Amino acid sequence: MGDLTCPFCNPSPEEIVLENALCYARYDKFPASPGHFLLIPFRHIAGLFDATDTELTALLALAREAKTLLDDQFHPGGYNIGVNVGEAAGQTVMHLHIHVIPRYAGDVPDPRGGVRGAIPEKRVY
Repeated sequence: MGDLTCPFCNPSPEEIVLENALCYARYDKFPASPGHFLLIPFRHIAGLFDATDTELTALLALAREAKTLLDDQFHPGGYNIGVNVGEAAGQTVMHLHIHVIPRYAGDVPDPRGGVRGAIPEKRVY
């Protein structure tokens, strides 16, 4: 399908939990919380801004499906959804992937600031 060295190209059928014509969802192999999903386009592209409008729509549709599945199976109290674009933002696999991270009451002492925690001293304001 894509780059043979890329861990997100050519997923095995066992890895794919949800899919549509343009993208798939699988559990993160290093989850931040129970149920942590990755949403990944089948096409090998580096980052969010390289995706077509059709791919972005497919990714968002899959995010909704993932939420339904996670609500049913894990019953989280909320979600963080994030994308790392580029090395400076922490991207380590250069194939677009969106993190859907279920959040649970009490999983951190103070969740205020959510994704702003990417820069810890800016999280709480």
